[in-house]
Amino acid sequence: MADKTKAAEPAAEQAGPQADGQPAVEGGKRQRSVRVVLLALMLTMMLAMLDNMIVGTAMPTIVGDLGGLEHLSWVVTAYTLATAASTPIWGKLGDMYGRKGAFMTSIVIFLIGSALSGMAQNMGELIGFRAIQGLGAGGLMVGVMAIIGDLIPPRERGKYQGMMAGIMALAMIGGPLIGGTITDNWGWRWSFYINLPLGAIALAAISIVLHLPKKRSETRIDYLGAALLTIGITSIVLVTTWGGTEYAWSSARIMELIGLGVAALVGFVFWQTKAAEPIVPLHIFRSRNFTLMSIIGFVTGFAMFGATLFLPLYQQAVQGASATNSGLLLLPMLGAMLVTSMVAGRVTTATGRYKIFPVIGGVLMVIGLYLLSTMDTDTTRFMSGVYMAVLGLGMGCLMQVTMLVAQNSVEMKDMGVASSSTTLFRTLGSSFGVAVMGALFNNRVKDVMAEKAGALGSKITEQSPQLDAASLAKLPAAAREAYQHAVSAGTHSAFLLGASVAVIVMISSVFVKEVALKGAGAPKPAEDGAQDEAPQIPLAEPV
Repeated sequence: MADKTKAAEPAAEQAGPQADGQPAVEGGKRQRSVRVVLLALMLTMMLAMLDNMIVGTAMPTIVGDLGGLEHLSWVVTAYTLATAASTPIWGKLGDMYGRKGAFMTSIVIFLIGSALSGMAQNMGELIGFRAIQGLGAGGLMVGVMAIIGDLIPPRERGKYQGMMAGIMALAMIGGPLIGGTITDNWGWRWSFYINLPLGAIALAAISIVLHLPKKRSETRIDYLGAALLTIGITSIVLVTTWGGTEYAWSSARIMELIGLGVAALVGFVFWQTKAAEPIVPLHIFRSRNFTLMSIIGFVTGFAMFGATLFLPLYQQAVQGASATNSGLLLLPMLGAMLVTSMVAGRVTTATGRYKIFPVIGGVLMVIGLYLLSTMDTDTTRFMSGVYMAVLGLGMGCLMQVTMLVAQNSVEMKDMGVASSSTTLFRTLGSSFGVAVMGALFNNRVKDVMAEKAGALGSKITEQSPQLDAASLAKLPAAAREAYQHAVSAGTHSAFLLGASVAVIVMISSVFVKEVALKGAGAPKPAEDGAQDEAPQIPLAEPV
């Protein structure tokens, strides 16, 4: 253990974890400075989550201005690909060269991409600039989670779960509303420019207040591992994005991408056993809890993003809700998720026990998705709201606890790769969820329309089985009624599949081993008594 003289050196020279290797959060001034950092982190997290939702609302206006309708999907795909592929690399860079520098670099790249996207003069430029923006976005969520892991001990981290869940709910509800308001009043370019002042505030606060240990690894970056992982992730995302839409699932292009993705990922896993500084150290998967949290995160992403995609479709087509307020339609689910996440965080902090939450969350998720699968053309908004609330309760028990347990399962030196790997699994889960549930939904809608409306039904859904409000209003009454039955049948199939997959969460959570959370609030062994005398060394200077 470092001697007391060294431990008492100024924070600027000795900034880092306290003597037992865990961060500390005590001290009035330090708590205030940590809160400032957390506010900046939450602002950055909101930027990452709001972006796609704001831009999605502005897309019709963007296409009308720039043209290039045939390349529309690539505006989202380029961003998603760059984000997913760069996520694990940002986590590793933070572990090797310092969390603060990597995080601030990702913010700067994100802001540069945002500014360039706002200045785009054609669809090709916009797609390229969105890819740059996505590269930065890959480091935003990972940086937030890893820095929180550095600043706050796992035992205390539960207090902040409600804040993160609140940001997520705000982004999902407010994104479409904010995007619509900005586009209507300021123009679509401000959908990107709005990131600049918010990002600058976060960047300034982090630069001034946050002081983490500077690192310099002598080991070179694993470029081969990064390339193989990027190819593998890109292939997976393209398969889930193009499958069933741009290309048939059995087409040669999809088969080629599947083969390329599998080969790249197999090669990546093999190389990680040889690399001096692997991008994803395979030893972290020796922890049973970390592996289980990765599985649970994947399935949670699968179910959650599938639900957020199909619930508004159902409520607009079947229940006649307005598309303008589509974010508000998810309020029962997001509100329940927020409340449960706050309760789970407080209980975890007070007791140090957490296994009960993934168990309960898995059960509620299965029940919620099954209840949503029972919705038909006669289901009231109140009942669908109740079903959404059940699903939200389940996800609230899982969303932040997943990251908490994953980070608690690794050493501090692997905090970045643990955070990035968990985030990546959730991202890939969402891609698979949207693709698989979407394919099932679309096929079911087409089949029911052909069955109930004959040739007219097939013609209506020939181009796309998902009609907007304007197209739906133009349909004859009989065709509109047939479409409502078709959407109801499609959501039934999609949510039933989601409930079946969610059973994996329920089973996996049973095998989670409840390991004592590290850090403040946790009982210290007698032999570590000498550590109690070591001074608390701030990671964030007081404001």
